[in-house]
Amino acid sequence: MLLMPALVSPLMAVGCLAASAQPSLPVEGELLLRPWLPKDAAGVVKAFQDPAIQRWHLRRADSEEEAREWITQWQRGWRDETGAHWAVVDAHDMLLGRVSLSSLVLMGGQAEISYWTAPWARGAGVCSRAVAAVTDWALGEAGFHRIELGHSVTNPASCRIAKRAGFTQEGVRRDALLHADGWHDMHLHARVRQGVWSVNAARQPGVLLADGSDAESSA
Repeated sequence: MLLMPALVSPLMAVGCLAASAQPSLPVEGELLLRPWLPKDAAGVVKAFQDPAIQRWHLRRADSEEEAREWITQWQRGWRDETGAHWAVVDAHDMLLGRVSLSSLVLMGGQAEISYWTAPWARGAGVCSRAVAAVTDWALGEAGFHRIELGHSVTNPASCRIAKRAGFTQEGVRRDALLHADGWHDMHLHARVRQGVWSVNAARQPGVLLADGSDAESSA
């Protein structure tokens, strides 16, 4: 079979994530993002009893065995380079939430970020700090170019998290996700890696080109 030659080199090579162990990411305020462990199953089941988590994540966990199966899938995602999933824990290793990168496209360095916060951890900025930490890592050390964040337009709490984590709202995707109560319009937010070349740079004064120069001064 003949393969048509590509005109663009992959931004991230296959194997670039799986070649090393999934990192733990410290977060200000004595929080830690670490890979999931089987012992987290009980905390997952407890968190998923919350109606808000069920509403926005479209699932429930009925047993620790089921939760351990999820955790196994989350662990496998890193090895298969299909996702990156972190447990958010405090200084005592108590489960506070989850942040995940999914829909990975290594060719273009793209991913989608999702998250939930356990009811007992809300109101302290845990989620926004964790989302910002994962995004900073993804756009920095990991080499991703664009991270997208989507949420229902009827979920203002998630919109606040996106803004606090530095995401820019780009628009609305109509009837984009089916929830238990029907189709929801979804806000689309994104963060893009800075300091890389863009064909849009010439129209955006102040945007850095690949060589670090300013688009306006380079015109």
